[in-house]
Amino acid sequence: MQRLVEDITKVCGEKVNEIAFVIGPTFGKEVEKNLLNIASQEGAKGSIHYQEQALGTAHAIMCAESVITGKTVVAFADTLFKADFVMDTKNDGVIWVQRIDDPKQFGVVKLDKDGVITDFVEKPQEFISDLAIIGIYYFKDGDYLKKELKYLLDNNIRDKGEFQLTNALENMKAKGTKFTPGKVTEWLDCGNKDATVYTNQRVLEFDKGKKGMQASSAKTENSRIIEPCFIGENVMITNSTVGPHVSLGAGTKIEKSTIKNSIIQQNAKIVSSEISNSMIGSYAELCDAKGDFSLGDYSVIKKI
Repeated sequence: MQRLVEDITKVCGEKVNEIAFVIGPTFGKEVEKNLLNIASQEGAKGSIHYQEQALGTAHAIMCAESVITGKTVVAFADTLFKADFVMDTKNDGVIWVQRIDDPKQFGVVKLDKDGVITDFVEKPQEFISDLAIIGIYYFKDGDYLKKELKYLLDNNIRDKGEFQLTNALENMKAKGTKFTPGKVTEWLDCGNKDATVYTNQRVLEFDKGKKGMQASSAKTENSRIIEPCFIGENVMITNSTVGPHVSLGAGTKIEKSTIKNSIIQQNAKIVSSEISNSMIGSYAELCDAKGDFSLGDYSVIKKI
């Protein structure tokens, strides 16, 4: 989320005043505190809004109804991107897209000869277009967006059982709103473990050589770090090889292990293990293990 917010504020080209986060009601106070801190770091007011039921993208956005006004950017949290442009906020709307080989799992757009979007199609099972919507949108008039979203909810207009943002976009387009595509240089998905690990790899490559990749409080003993890696605060690495493409959260301890291409969250402990292409949650423990893992918070895997 921090990287997504940072990238969006860069391409906006003007100050972002408020960042609203729509989350499930059970995410917890620590997550909420971290999200508000992300907004604060960008000089914006942060606010938390809850989606009690997963009823679709339009419904999720309307959970933050109170802040949808004026120039508005909507972004879904399972995506990262790289872009080399500053958004023209004079446009009615901008929909970020990327050309992909298999668009069946995404919403797509069609363009006319002038590069204006003519159609929005949600997860087409037959080929319509290979320009996938990556989940980031700009609207010059947030109040107008809110009105169209409210119309869907008030009239129970659903697509595939859910209230879809693409239906509101179609209605706005039919009334004269001109949407143009914002094309990114790279789109990084975080929708599942393998995709997220790959995204971590690409982000570490982007950040290679930057300051702050290894915290000053991190300690290594008789160990090798193969860059690029991110090493958080108070990490301890002993008799191990870490990298390339590994991110270690604050307080994690690595002993007698080899770790490649993985994300290890905060305060995890890995001992006498060899892992790659893995995600290990906070406070998880892995001992005498080898392979590819997806391990949740507080989980334990060890030989008995």
